Amino acid sequence: MKLKCPVQKRCGGCRFLYLPYEEQLALKQRQVEKLLKPYCRVHKITGMEDPLHYRNKVHAAFAHRRDGSVVSGIYEEGTHRVVPVDECLLENQKADEIIRTIRGLLKSFKIRIYDEDSGYGLLRHVLIRTAHQTGQVMVVLVLRSPILPSKNNFVKALRAAHPEITTIVLNVNDRRTSMILGEKETVLYGKGYIEDVLCGRRFRISARSFYQVNSVQTEALYAKAIELAGLSGRERIIDAYCGIGTIGLIAAEKAGEVIGVELNHDAVQDAIRNAKANDVKNIHFYENDAGRFMVGMAEQGEHADVVFMDPPRAGSDEAFLSSVVRLAPRRVVYISCNPETQARDLACLTKHGYRAQGAWPYDMFPFTDHCETCVLLSR
Repeated sequence: MKLKCPVQKRCGGCRFLYLPYEEQLALKQRQVEKLLKPYCRVHKITGMEDPLHYRNKVHAAFAHRRDGSVVSGIYEEGTHRVVPVDECLLENQKADEIIRTIRGLLKSFKIRIYDEDSGYGLLRHVLIRTAHQTGQVMVVLVLRSPILPSKNNFVKALRAAHPEITTIVLNVNDRRTSMILGEKETVLYGKGYIEDVLCGRRFRISARSFYQVNSVQTEALYAKAIELAGLSGRERIIDAYCGIGTIGLIAAEKAGEVIGVELNHDAVQDAIRNAKANDVKNIHFYENDAGRFMVGMAEQGEHADVVFMDPPRAGSDEAFLSSVVRLAPRRVVYISCNPETQARDLACLTKHGYRAQGAWPYDMFPFTDHCETCVLLSR
């Protein structure tokens, strides 16, 4: 399968668009082997049957052309210049359709586009989140101020065009920053969140919560991670960087106790609600730095049998890795969206009493140069 995109060179998102999908998988396999083979066997990469339109989270930036017309799309790589995009091969098609509709409504509702240089204008971004299993759709309008002209009529017009939208949220970002979302939110329609089903559990997802963008591959990845943990029903688990509690809640039915630790306040609130919604009683969530929390456990003589860790792209810091070593769980299941930083972290853990048993790559991001890997370490 060889595909063409009119903005590929300007966007920079689909670096591997010129390659047939099987060749992309082979290239990623070699990349992961080069990085992780010094530590363990790298198993065959798991690809997708249908590697298109997998992104369940779609972000659109807006700008004016010289003739005054409005365009929407994504930032050109390394810049804040908007590349006009109507349809993206990676993004959910319904999300792209909704963004085009919003763009078409702006003129009749006299909604001005925010200008980064002058600081004037109202609409900064639109974020769409779609739930793979339930079909629920969230629209997030990111504005410079909390006042949206004729907001009720705007919501009616948008829902008339897209009755599949289940919630619309107004997010206020009044700071001159490159961050997309601000802190304040108002629900314009619906519950203010969507729900999706992953590995048999139901999850509540709010605008600012982390949720993996490729639901199909996430199911396969998390199933492997829990299999590698070798749970018998008695273990005490820590889900570090737990987000909305996905891995911990899925693992809970096979464990004795699960502790989820996460710094993002909104994600922790979602995680607590997710535990209640799924009637999971053997899990507790803490809003804290995972490394600091685990050091505290070790100082109090507490133990953990398994640690799941899924850090951001930058990997883990020395403080977190030393907290793992200090707490000394029997097994560590390390999920990473960046094999380079994962290799760096494995170098640290394997010097301090752990042995990497194997790495399992997953193509979570087809047509890009990114790859997700799951590594099992044993003490």
